[in-house]
Amino acid sequence: MSEQDTGETRSVEISYFDGTTRTAEVVDREVPYPDGKLIVSRTDPQGIITHANQAFIDMSGYTEDELIGTNHYILRHPDMPAIAFKGLWDTIGEGTKWHGYVKNLRKDGAYYWVKATVIPNIRNGKLVGYTSVRRKPSRSKISESEALYKTLLAEEK
Repeated sequence: MSEQDTGETRSVEISYFDGTTRTAEVVDREVPYPDGKLIVSRTDPQGIITHANQAFIDMSGYTEDELIGTNHYILRHPDMPAIAFKGLWDTIGEGTKWHGYVKNLRKDGAYYWVKATVIPNIRNGKLVGYTSVRRKPSRSKISESEALYKTLLAEEK
């Protein structure tokens, strides 16, 4: 857990790239990534979840039925700068694999960190979606990412 975890809850309005918004209860509490697990999901080209493995369901706090058919951005934590996701979408939009560190928002408002790899799925020369595989990140990479994202968020405001 991070030293700044307080367990305090705050209501935050989260805006997404497609113009939608939602109010989320955010709890300053980290849920540790489980050792030896891979979180795997697949989406269509617009980011709508089409597959979620059990580790993803468990870590997100959502049921499979709540995840399937929902945009992957439901996991976007308000501490994540928009530019981080622009970089992801720009990279995978070019057909290239993307790697990065992401702070995800759970259904219960807590968070978890992942080391993510997103791969475009191409079938017969056509983009049919994306596969994301998440692993446990190192504490040093989480610390580096927290500092970077804090700076980027300040620049966005």
